[in-house]
Amino acid sequence: MPNKRPSTTTPDQRGEGDELHQGVKRGERMTTATGTPLGDGQNSLKVGDRGPTLLEDFAFRDKMFHFDHERIPERVVHARGYSAHGTLECLDAIPDLTRAAPFQSRGKKTEAFVRFSTVAGNMGSPDLARDVRGFAVKMYTEEGNWDLVGNNIPVFFIQDATKFPDLVHAVKEEQDRGWPQAASAHDTFWDFVSLMPESTHMLLWAMSDRAIPRSFRFMEGFGVHTYRFVNADGDDTFVKFHWKPRQGMQSVVWNEALKINGADPDFHRRDLYAAIDSGDLPQWDLGVQVFDEAFADEFDFDVLDATKIIPEEVLPVRVIARLTLDRVVDNMFAENEQVAFGTHNVIPGIDFSNDPLLQGRNFSYLDTQLKRLGSTNFTQLPVNAPRCPVRHFQRDGHMQTDPQIGRGNYEPNSLTGDDRGPRADVVQGYQSVMRQESGPTRRLRAASFADHYSQARQFFLSQTEVEQGHIVDAFSFELAKVEDPRIRTRMLANLRNVHEDLAQRVADKLAMPLPEAAEAAVPTRTDLPESPALSILLNGPESFAGRKLGVLVTNGSDKAVVKAVASAFEGAGAVVEYVAPAIGPVKLRGGGTLTPDHAIDGGPSVLFDAVALLPSADGASDLAGRASAQDFVSDAFAHHKLVGLGADAGALLAAAGVEPDEGFLDLASADDADVFVTRCASLRFWDRDVRA
Repeated sequence: MPNKRPSTTTPDQRGEGDELHQGVKRGERMTTATGTPLGDGQNSLKVGDRGPTLLEDFAFRDKMFHFDHERIPERVVHARGYSAHGTLECLDAIPDLTRAAPFQSRGKKTEAFVRFSTVAGNMGSPDLARDVRGFAVKMYTEEGNWDLVGNNIPVFFIQDATKFPDLVHAVKEEQDRGWPQAASAHDTFWDFVSLMPESTHMLLWAMSDRAIPRSFRFMEGFGVHTYRFVNADGDDTFVKFHWKPRQGMQSVVWNEALKINGADPDFHRRDLYAAIDSGDLPQWDLGVQVFDEAFADEFDFDVLDATKIIPEEVLPVRVIARLTLDRVVDNMFAENEQVAFGTHNVIPGIDFSNDPLLQGRNFSYLDTQLKRLGSTNFTQLPVNAPRCPVRHFQRDGHMQTDPQIGRGNYEPNSLTGDDRGPRADVVQGYQSVMRQESGPTRRLRAASFADHYSQARQFFLSQTEVEQGHIVDAFSFELAKVEDPRIRTRMLANLRNVHEDLAQRVADKLAMPLPEAAEAAVPTRTDLPESPALSILLNGPESFAGRKLGVLVTNGSDKAVVKAVASAFEGAGAVVEYVAPAIGPVKLRGGGTLTPDHAIDGGPSVLFDAVALLPSADGASDLAGRASAQDFVSDAFAHHKLVGLGADAGALLAAAGVEPDEGFLDLASADDADVFVTRCASLRFWDRDVRA
């Protein structure tokens, strides 16, 4: 039962009906951590009216002691996170492939807890940094907790876990200056990756729009590594895990990300919370790529290499379950911060491959929890505690809460009752896949891991022209922040092994000559087919559902048009929010008032997926002189957004210097609203000529 610590008052602050005695009711009593009721929660114990505080004030010491120690070390990586509760429902039972409990019968539901995060920034960093996003799922099954600890990108920067400390040191703030925070655009990161050709494939993903998602709800997730499924007979197959958002993928453009961070650094957090709170529950399909040893041997790349993917066109993803997030956390510290994930947390039916990065993560995650949470008993914290019975002979330790009764605390013993206490179950218990390993012990990298550029090229060519342009811009922006020209030259030399056009376009933007291509251990293959599944724009939503429309209104806005737009978009499953010159009520032409959600100075267009400009003529003229209103329009234009244009918005467009194009749709009357919401399903008007 949670501790109840309601607010209290001093005797002098009590109002009528607030006394503790004479039968007058009051709320629950505030106590110390040990349960002693407090008579005064506002003042420490002093000598006289103005004397020193007494050491015997146990209530003060109890409160201050806890306050002094209420922070725990933040995660070294993935510190900036946000979580929610949910359920995994089996859609396709696969007992022939795995005995894993969640997949034994169609319709079976498993409690889940999900944490999304950025990698490089600290807890106070902004949400829209260009970064990999963590996508970690804890499933509380009847046979223990299974953690699928992945990212929103299916590959990683390194192939062997021994390089992970070097990668993190490089991407974190530089140790001699303490900056930049939550950014990879600096020398140490690019110095490291330019010297590590194996990072190239991941760099293409990180410089793509995948690294600046519009929402946690609109991004994919991946298990990254190759795991094993094991069925009840002990037969095993390889498996790779995919989370596919039910509402389609969506990202933002870089300039938009920068401005969102300024307007609302909690943008992703707020979006997830609001969606769940409003009942627009985020959902992902869990899919698997299942394959055997024969496929692994014939596949063009090593399936144990975490810098490679198996394209969906080569091996389709089979959907087996659906994840629904339906409850926000009750307490950020108790759940979001104290949750402890680990790739080693598996259940019967799930096993590991020999992926060297996965093998290292299996060690690292458990080790780091002791540092963060202070005790080997962190599994007893509610967010980490299994929902199934836990029986073992592990004993004592800091913060032990299990009574651990009985005489025998070892195994085997004959003193813990008729059943002699818990014992291993050779039939139902976890059994590792039996496999034969041989060969000399050596520190080496397998030759099958040596092709660092072919899939990077495939990824680049699989993007639309718009997305390719964003990748070029991202490389150019990041490398322009690098102070040492040798690093930029090395990186361009590596990019020549990916694609000549990519390298040349980046070099042109940097005003640098194109260096000779770096020597490649394996020549880049040019025969890999394009994979449409790798493009965000080719896998976008089918409608505007789950997105947000910002409607700019003023006194005198046409009530019929405003109402029609709201009805059309809300009917399509979208959220409608109003922006006005001030936060006070707006009087509409046609009668009635409207209470805006944002004042124009605090509600920029970057917060919305599309906008509608519905001011009155006088309102447009007034807004035309305000920089924030001009930015509202010019940013929507620059970010390729669809814009609904009211009949009286001309003065504001002129002030913003915007000439309407085909991405502007007339909202001159209520009948135009349905056309507008249908067009908004495309999210952007990429044909717009936006000058950088």
